[in-house]
Amino acid sequence: MSFSKPLNRAQEKYRRLTVPQFTVVTGLLVVFAGTIILATPVCSTEKVGLWEALFTATSAVTVTGLTVIDVGKDLTIFGQAVLATMLLIGGLGLMAITTFLQGFVVRGTELKCRLDQGKTLDEFGVGGVGRTFKGIAFTATVLILVGAFVLYSFGFNDISSSGDRIWASLFHSISAYNNAGFGLWADSMQQYRTNKVVNVVILLLVVLGGLGWRVTNDLWINRKRLHRRNLSLHTLLVIRTSLVLIILGTTGLILTESIGNAEFFKGLNWSDRILSALFESISARTAGFTSFPLSLNTISDSGLLLLMALMFIGASPGGTGGGIKTTTLAALMAATRSTLRGQSDVVIRNRQISDKVVLKAVGITVGSLLFVLIMALLLGMSSNIGGEKPFTFLEMLFTCISAFATVGFDVGVTEKLNHFGQMILIIGMFVGRLGILLLLSAIFESINKGRLHYHNRIGYPREDLYV
Repeated sequence: MSFSKPLNRAQEKYRRLTVPQFTVVTGLLVVFAGTIILATPVCSTEKVGLWEALFTATSAVTVTGLTVIDVGKDLTIFGQAVLATMLLIGGLGLMAITTFLQGFVVRGTELKCRLDQGKTLDEFGVGGVGRTFKGIAFTATVLILVGAFVLYSFGFNDISSSGDRIWASLFHSISAYNNAGFGLWADSMQQYRTNKVVNVVILLLVVLGGLGWRVTNDLWINRKRLHRRNLSLHTLLVIRTSLVLIILGTTGLILTESIGNAEFFKGLNWSDRILSALFESISARTAGFTSFPLSLNTISDSGLLLLMALMFIGASPGGTGGGIKTTTLAALMAATRSTLRGQSDVVIRNRQISDKVVLKAVGITVGSLLFVLIMALLLGMSSNIGGEKPFTFLEMLFTCISAFATVGFDVGVTEKLNHFGQMILIIGMFVGRLGILLLLSAIFESINKGRLHYHNRIGYPREDLYV
C-alpha cells in the first residue's frame, strides 16, 4: 500500500508528458532496461559489465553500431537476440513506437495532441498512429525476411551449420534494414568484400530502410502508375537526393582512393572497386557496415572527409537512419539557389516551400554542427588528459560525427577512449537518434508552455541586418 501512491503519482506525471518528453523518457527507459538485461550472465560473458552493456544498449537503441565488445563472442545467442530486438525498437522508429504507446496512456486525446503525434512520426495530417505503425511494421517484416532468405540461400554459403547460417542471415538483415551496422563478426563485412550477393542485399536493405516508410508506401501505392506526376514532392526529393549522394559518394571514393591511397583498392579489379566504393558510400549514410578496415593508414584524408560529409547528411525523414536528413539538405540547397538568384521565395519543382520548413532546416543543420563541435571539443579534452595525444583531431571529429549521425564507422578510437570519452559518444548517439530539435523541444516546451499564447499575440518591428 505504501508503494501505490508514489506509483500512481509517477503514472500521472508520465501521462502528462508532451510527445517529445514522452519520447525522451521512453528512450531512456528502453536503454536502461537493455543495459540491465545485456549485463546478465544469460546474455553475455564476464567481459561485459554494466558499462559495456550501457554503451552497447545505447548504440543498439539508437541503431548506431559503435561497440566496445565483440558481439559474436561476448554475447550469447540469447544476448544477440536481445540486441536484435533493441535494433528493431530503435530502427522501426523509437518515436513511432512511443507515440503508438502513448495512445494507451494519454487520456482525452484531442485534435491538437494528434497533430503533435503526427509531427513526431514525421507524418502530415491527422491520420491514425496505429495504422501508420502497422504499415511500418509490416513493411519492415517483409523486407527483413526476404533479405534474410536471400542471404541464407545465396550469400552466406560459407557457413556450414544451417542454424548458424539462419541466425547470421536474420541478424544481419535486421541490422541492415535498421541501418544499425551491428555484425556478428569483428571485421564487419570484410570477409564478404567481393561477394556480390551479400553486398547487394545489404545495400538494398540499407537504402530501403533509410528512405523511410512514407516513401516506400508512396511507391507501393503508385506501383501500377509509377510516374513522377503521381508521387509526392517528398518522395521525389528523397529519391533524387539519395541517388545524387550515392553517385557522388561512389565516384568521390574512387577518385580519392585511386589518387591518394593505394591500400583501399589493393588487389581489386574494376568491378570490385566500384562495388567496394558503392558499399562504403551507401553505408556511410548511417548504416555503419564496412567491407574494409577504416583508419588513417588505410584511407586517405580526402576519403575520410567525404565519408564525414555523407555521414552528417544521413538518411531520410521517417527512415531508420540518422543525420540531418536528405530533405534538409535539399531545402538548404534550394534556399541557397533562390538567394543567389535574388528570389524571395524558395521553390522546388514548381512548389513553394514555406519559410517554416526552411527555418527548420537551418535550425537542424546549425544545431547539429554546434553539437558535433562541442562533442569533438570535449572528446579532445578527455583524450589529452595526462599530456598524451593518442588521437588526431581528424580521428576525433570523424568519431563524433559517426556517433551523432548514428552511423557506427570507427577508425579505432571508440574502444581506446576512457569512460568520459565514451559517455560523450553515448550522449551523442542518443541526441542524434532523437533529433536535435525534438530534444530541445522536450526541454523547453514545458518552460515556454505558459508564454506561448502570450508571445503569439506580440508583433515586433522589422529591421534589416547586414550579412
